[in-house]
Amino acid sequence: MYRYAFALLVAAAPAALSAQTTPAPAGAATAPAATTAATAPTVGATVYDAQGGTVGTIASSDGTNAVIDTGSVKAAVPLTSFGTSPKGVAIAMTKAELEAAASQGAAQAAAEFQSKLTAGATVYGSGGTSLGTIKAVEGEFVTLTTAKGDARLPKGSFGPGPQGVTIGMTAAQLEAAMAGK
Repeated sequence: MYRYAFALLVAAAPAALSAQTTPAPAGAATAPAATTAATAPTVGATVYDAQGGTVGTIASSDGTNAVIDTGSVKAAVPLTSFGTSPKGVAIAMTKAELEAAASQGAAQAAAEFQSKLTAGATVYGSGGTSLGTIKAVEGEFVTLTTAKGDARLPKGSFGPGPQGVTIGMTAAQLEAAMAGK
């Protein structure tokens, strides 16, 4: 789920950070500073908001983004959005704001994907090979036209992939399923 929230968080982070760059009242927590190699969050670290509230923990990092697990959602956040606070690693969003952004991002991504399930769309297999094109979308089923004939598959079998619409099967697996093997 967190990969859907990434684009929204990237767009929301600068706005959230800029809102925090005005001087804080005396005694208030300051906004997170830009992350440097010395302050990059580590897996397992607790993440705080600018006021010291707990946001979640770092579940993983790929060197560009870190996934924050709030207990309800996992959201990828660019490392440039992290800073430090008196308590440790911090971001400029509260737990509620991060969860709302992740949920909104997931809903938006799901709606965008559903709009791609249309007649004529190319469908790719898990190996990245083109398997065929969508012939029709009817209720909860999608008819996929392949070189070996048509296959009627549940809509839930399709998902977003690097090239567009993808199913979790290779061409050989789909062909075997169509043959009843």
